[in-house]
Amino acid sequence: MWNEKKQKKQSPPDDRGHAVGAIIFVLGLGTLLPWNFFMTASRYFNQRLASPSITSNSTWSAATKDYNYDSWMALLSQLPLLLFTLLNSFLYQWVKERLRVAFSLSSILLLFSLTAALVRVPMLPDTFFSVTMATIWFINMFGAVLQGSLFGMVGLFPPRYSTLFMSGQGLAGIFAALASLLSILSNAGERSAALGYFITPCVATLGTLLCYLLLPHLEFARFYLNRSQSDNLETKQEFLSSTDMKVLNDLEVNRKIIGEPEESQVRSSVLNVFKKIWLMAACVTCVFAVTLSVFPVITVRVRTVYMDSAAWDNVFTCVCCFIVFNAMDLVGRSAPSLVQWPSKESRVFPVAVLSRVVFIPLLMMCNVQDSRLSVFFSHDAAFVIIMALFSFSNGYLASLCMAYAPQLVRSKDCETAGSLMTFFLVLGLALGASFSFLLGQLV
Repeated sequence: MWNEKKQKKQSPPDDRGHAVGAIIFVLGLGTLLPWNFFMTASRYFNQRLASPSITSNSTWSAATKDYNYDSWMALLSQLPLLLFTLLNSFLYQWVKERLRVAFSLSSILLLFSLTAALVRVPMLPDTFFSVTMATIWFINMFGAVLQGSLFGMVGLFPPRYSTLFMSGQGLAGIFAALASLLSILSNAGERSAALGYFITPCVATLGTLLCYLLLPHLEFARFYLNRSQSDNLETKQEFLSSTDMKVLNDLEVNRKIIGEPEESQVRSSVLNVFKKIWLMAACVTCVFAVTLSVFPVITVRVRTVYMDSAAWDNVFTCVCCFIVFNAMDLVGRSAPSLVQWPSKESRVFPVAVLSRVVFIPLLMMCNVQDSRLSVFFSHDAAFVIIMALFSFSNGYLASLCMAYAPQLVRSKDCETAGSLMTFFLVLGLALGASFSFLLGQLV
């Protein structure tokens, strides 16, 4: 009887109405809103930097200057992400997660509001560029703390919730791309369209903050967020798939063979956790390094062959670059909930990750404007197909990496594993952003 009561107490409650899953999906969306909105707004920023008169009736005159917005935006987005994700990986125990997440979201909301306000403020190109880059730096600094904290928190839930979180991040790109498309197609003036575009993430960020504050009040979420340190692996086996249960059973047998206690009361060191997940960390770094080396720096320069159609030329980059990429990336991030191949033990997995390097020359040989290279894929359809495969593989392999890593460690070390994986994810983004400067010069 006592064992039955104990088992009942340890059994996880139901996620009623999939409310926790929906909130985690929204939290994933909120973490990548800053990056996607600044990236998708490439046209607005480049036009304003080239033509001060876009936002002012004054008679400023300035020689055309190449600010290289896309490359600097990518680099100054990823450097603070890298630095502060690393800081968050080691210092997450010192500041409560609730404070980290709430403060980060509030700061991001404030910075988005500032960006929206600047739409109607006349500024010289140099000043506007400096303010924009500073905003990008600070908004991604807070985004790094937010993303690392939330990945660590999501690692406490069953593996499928990591997939939901990654899917939410994929939707952030579609959300930003559709907002950009609507602003292009709207009949409003450029200033009004840009203002509406940047107000959208303000509302979305506020919604993300409210969802996070609601999460601890749901019974299903409390079960995992407040689990006592004495909880054992059997609790997790009740909701894991048969494959995940087999992995955990194998880990249990290994611990008994080497004489390790079933569940130590002390968390493993960051180094010990890294030794268990290093391959997944290397894979997620490679995935995003390849992606950011050409997206968006190279892909936004691809032009349609139907230049005689002004309407299509106006929306080509938004549709074929950003919407196609983010839609297929979302499909890729969601696919692991249906099938997970290759497995985390398979040697095919790192080979599949490395094979994505082929997309770099393929995209550089598309119809890039003023390219120094030969164009082999001039038609729009070829570009769309390459982009679709490129983005699907990005979402699918990245999602597998993030879902596999927590399964390689004890339940107590899932938060550390999640934070470390976030750091290596951002490391890949930073490496790709740095490499994009070189590739941009080659084409």
